[in-house]
Amino acid sequence: MYIIQACLRRMGARRFKGPLTWAGNRGRMAHMRFLGFLFICIAAQAAVKSVHVMDRMDVLKGKAFGKAGAYERIIAKATFVVDPKLAANQMIADIGEAPRNAEGMVEFAADVFVLKPVNPELGNGTVLFEVSNRGRKGMLTMFSLAEGALEPEEAKDFGDGLLMEQGYTLVWVGWQADVPDQRDLLRLYAPALNVTGQMRSEFIPEKPETSFNLGDRTMFAYPVADLKEAGAAMTVRDRCDSERRAVARTDWEFADAGSVRVKKPLEPGKIYEVVYTAKNATLVGLGPAAIRDFISFLKYGGPAAGIALLGDQRRFVKRAIGFGTSQSGRFLRTFLYYGFNADENGKQVFDGVWAHVAGAGRGSFNHRFAQPSRDGHPHLNCMYPTDIFPFTDLAETDGELTGGILLKAMEAKVAPKIFYTNTSAEYWGRVASLTHSSLDGKSDGGLGPDTRSYFLTGAQHGPGTFPPKKTVTQNLVNGIDYRWAMRGLLTAMNDWVASGKTPPASKVPEVNKDTLVAPGAVQWPKIPGSKMPERPKLAYRGEFMSAVPKVTGAYAVRVSQVDRDGNEVAGIRLPMQQVPLATYTGWNLRDAKIGAPEEAYSMTGSTFYLPKTKAEAARSKDPRVPISERYKSRAEYVSKYEAAARELAEQGYLLQTDVTKLAKIGGEQWDTVMGQ
Repeated sequence: MYIIQACLRRMGARRFKGPLTWAGNRGRMAHMRFLGFLFICIAAQAAVKSVHVMDRMDVLKGKAFGKAGAYERIIAKATFVVDPKLAANQMIADIGEAPRNAEGMVEFAADVFVLKPVNPELGNGTVLFEVSNRGRKGMLTMFSLAEGALEPEEAKDFGDGLLMEQGYTLVWVGWQADVPDQRDLLRLYAPALNVTGQMRSEFIPEKPETSFNLGDRTMFAYPVADLKEAGAAMTVRDRCDSERRAVARTDWEFADAGSVRVKKPLEPGKIYEVVYTAKNATLVGLGPAAIRDFISFLKYGGPAAGIALLGDQRRFVKRAIGFGTSQSGRFLRTFLYYGFNADENGKQVFDGVWAHVAGAGRGSFNHRFAQPSRDGHPHLNCMYPTDIFPFTDLAETDGELTGGILLKAMEAKVAPKIFYTNTSAEYWGRVASLTHSSLDGKSDGGLGPDTRSYFLTGAQHGPGTFPPKKTVTQNLVNGIDYRWAMRGLLTAMNDWVASGKTPPASKVPEVNKDTLVAPGAVQWPKIPGSKMPERPKLAYRGEFMSAVPKVTGAYAVRVSQVDRDGNEVAGIRLPMQQVPLATYTGWNLRDAKIGAPEEAYSMTGSTFYLPKTKAEAARSKDPRVPISERYKSRAEYVSKYEAAARELAEQGYLLQTDVTKLAKIGGEQWDTVMGQ
């Protein structure tokens, strides 16, 4: 009950003044279907115990989204109970040590956010579930080209309405307990153990700093057990594989239970680590359990709960697709690896899983003192348990170790259909090649029979914008907006799980085609001012759960080969690469002003414009064919751009309805580059 009380206090802080008085709702009163809480009791066999609906309103005042009609938004809190004695829950780290309620169950709660057709009969029968990235909501931006919003309300927050027009029920559930206490971030409310343990915190300043948070980025840190701890240590090193140098204990101190203060400003670009004794180990593994149980509830749960939340889900919720970007994609790979795709009754949870820009990684989502936000990059969080063996769906062996991402799901006969989508940034910065190649990089293989892998050629971790800008990097950032391919692939995924229609074939660089090569074998042209990274991300052998990681070696990293322009040759080559005005990469280097200029800047790619004329190419000694020699006119360029888009749509990698939109964008890009 202490978790429910904590939830109610937070709901009151966010939504209510007094017990049942609505506050701060910006005109929602006219659209309310409920005041106060709707308390829904769930059947005893379900791990979802109850749902408190806090807010229910029409989206955009009842606007109709095509055949799916009007949508409604539901904000709720779900309470869960899991039996620590059940075999299905034994995989949750420390579940046997967790606090229990009077019935001997482990109780916890999570925020819930739903967008669904008002008339569920008009929907397409698919729950599209996004694993929130650090508490946020991103799939409206990814698929509907919307502006990012923590709580979508305005027209711009829903973009062109693609997800709604196609009839998806969109669902988010809080799974991460350490997200900032910020309005509209989704959170898990999990119990903690009264234990202590060693914690390692890393920080890389981009300017001189005199203090920093012990949590990753803006995440809450595990609190320091003793602010005067004599054995706590700080070190500094130049890069991931450099030797650590001690910082004198008298030169720094704990400012409070979650941050550090130093006497002399930290040097930009250096890697600082603090090892300390932490307390209050949250049961992080209840996060994947919450997602498992809520999706199971939507598919198989009691009728009363289903009617209240989504209509009679036994009739209208036919399937569920799990989608996750970056951290959330790694979460889904970890979810499958541990066996969470079988619910407490052994039924399949997700019918389809889509891990986007996750590379070959998993993450810290189910162990004591896990830090879920910590990831892995060439020069950031590079020694955490993220890019660790195994990497492939199917079984692979490394010495005495054997494993595979899908082995438990296959054994339980609950393996979903899978999409992996990765950009060039994940091959350079997140060892994506290891998902479909051998550990030594000498052969292809490892994908499951119901897995498709797609390389979004030449793109960076997040969708680019055009014209690209320069931030804290040496080069202009990458300008490829790959969301157009994501829209096409979403339809392919849904058709696959709904009707069995075969999706487009995998498109990745391959060893046997000489398109997947060692970084040193990339035939990079001598583009003026360009410099390839010297140290791409490595996946290390070793042990990374202790305070000081123990590295014993590294696996082979492979990247895509390039053409004479420097554009990558394999994968889904969008029109911007097939009909280029620039060279696009998945790598960029740090600007000297933020330190470590020889290191790659995480998740960011580059744009190198082609020379416009022969004279310009000669002046700059640029070996690439100039734009004037490629296209006779703007009209010819746009025609080729549209033809490239149409061919991709015919292959299933783009939506047919997006071809003319892309052609218009191609013309706008020409005008920008050519200065018309």
